Amino acid sequence: MSAKRPPQQNLAAIQDGLGILHNHPIFAFIDRFASTTMGQNFDRDGYARILVKNGYDKEPMMSIELNPWQRASGGEWAYAIAQCHLHIAFNHVDPVRVDEGWRLACELIVVDWLKQIAVGEPIHSLGLPLPAQNLADLAELLGRDLVAARAKYGNLSTAGSEPSWSIAPEVQPFTAAFRQKHSDAFANGIRNAVIKAVETAGDRSRQTTRNANSLAERARRWFVANYPLLASLAATFEIVEDADLCQQMDISLAAVNTEIQRIYINPKFPWTYPQLQFVVAHELLHVGLRHEERQQGRDRFLWNIACDYVINAWLVEMGIGELPTPSLMLDLGLGFEHESAEALYDRIVKDLRLMRRLKKERTLRGTGKSDLLSERPPSWWTGAGCDLDTFYRRALADGLDLQMAQVKRGFLPGDLVEEIKSISQPPIPWDVKLGQWLDNYFPPIAARRSFARASRRQSSTPDIPRAVYIKPLELMAARTFGVVLDTSGSMDSGTLARGLGAIASYALSREVPQVRVIQCDAGIHDMGYVEPERLLETVEVKGRGGTVLMPAIARLEAAENFPKDAPILVITDGECDSLTIRRAHAFLLPVGGRLPFDTRAPLFHFDRSE
Repeated sequence: MSAKRPPQQNLAAIQDGLGILHNHPIFAFIDRFASTTMGQNFDRDGYARILVKNGYDKEPMMSIELNPWQRASGGEWAYAIAQCHLHIAFNHVDPVRVDEGWRLACELIVVDWLKQIAVGEPIHSLGLPLPAQNLADLAELLGRDLVAARAKYGNLSTAGSEPSWSIAPEVQPFTAAFRQKHSDAFANGIRNAVIKAVETAGDRSRQTTRNANSLAERARRWFVANYPLLASLAATFEIVEDADLCQQMDISLAAVNTEIQRIYINPKFPWTYPQLQFVVAHELLHVGLRHEERQQGRDRFLWNIACDYVINAWLVEMGIGELPTPSLMLDLGLGFEHESAEALYDRIVKDLRLMRRLKKERTLRGTGKSDLLSERPPSWWTGAGCDLDTFYRRALADGLDLQMAQVKRGFLPGDLVEEIKSISQPPIPWDVKLGQWLDNYFPPIAARRSFARASRRQSSTPDIPRAVYIKPLELMAARTFGVVLDTSGSMDSGTLARGLGAIASYALSREVPQVRVIQCDAGIHDMGYVEPERLLETVEVKGRGGTVLMPAIARLEAAENFPKDAPILVITDGECDSLTIRRAHAFLLPVGGRLPFDTRAPLFHFDRSE
């Protein structure tokens, strides 16, 4: 009597699932891992399982058996088969590891991975937490209480109540070459998927729709011909009007990419010519005023909001175009007139109610999104010639000169003129600013002649007494300053090194013999007076706990051997307690760091990447 044949619709669904995987860029190589066959004697809830046995040459041979009596869609079969192939690719199938904790940890890893890449249709709706990064640690954690783990996660096996893989007793432990073969094949699949995605995105971004007679292109040409302030920038940028591309990039109205010099306009919006004039000028001012580089570690969206308030107010005052929608940022009685973007941003982040309100605002790109598209760090350019920052600053500065020479072309707000002039000059390095501040407390000491000690030149003229120039010891002893160094866990080693290196270099150049250094986290670690040379060597950092700096400040201010007029420099990342310092002081923070309290003391910011 012949065996009962599986339903034809089940076999067709299995073929559909295999087709889905063959068309997937990662799983297009699945036949290299293991052959796929139809099996028998499956658990009622089983879909697929991995079988490992020895081949003719004693080499382990893997196959994936499918349950042809199981009813499932093509997407569900793709999911089940992909789950088995990932077990093989990740080298989860191991003759040595047979404990249940290991198997459950492997299932968690693979199911979570499948959720990320969205292959097929999940068979079970599982709300799983992200697994631990280390598979062995996760297996050990689950193995401590398998009963609780099974109750929490259920059965994740594609073979139903049975394990996802079965290894024949005669199979020996896998060799390193055997494991590497699977890892290399899977890595090639990942590489091909990335290449395909990049090529697809690149082709799509290059196939942009250009219409020389569109309203947006006419607005761009108007700035080139009639508005010298933005003429150079407008001539440099290309207008891209592509509805599909804007949908892909999640652009509601408009956005700008400073690196590839494109302004994206969504043609689905019912634009008018004045509205496009406003939008083109808005994006060009973002570029010319270097808002992207000036972000400097700030929250990207809130910084964009602050810049938009400033730009939109200027454009309205200059009478350029019309707002495309009344929901765009204007002052609205908030008292933001004549403030820089940096000052406005500081006001926003200090007012929780205002910050929550502005989080719901929208830029030209949309709610919660920045219309500055480039993600490359400001220091990306390392080649010779003129970098983008210099080019854009110079273009806007030259445009200002032309605009001021032709007053009839319109007036400019004084705040905008001052900002353009300020960005035309290269900024003063932070360490120079810090040195200038410290110079107020350490004027040069005039040396005086003394015969108390013989000069080094005395031996050459024994009959002629020669004076030696010395500096008063009492003045040298008082020539010091205090450093409170935040050594909490939030301070990385690079930040500490930059701060210590700066104060050591300054002390050596200004003849400061010793610096009083106190490390502080949740407790005080007083290093006492330290010679600047020691700070340039390896410094033992103590603490790495919480952040409470006020006790260190109090110790310095109360110390009898610390001069009353010596300044204090606090090096922190800003995640500290509220400080009250009664003597001259300043703060040194990494770029983007902000203090949780108001202060009139100087703030110096350095770039961690320098």
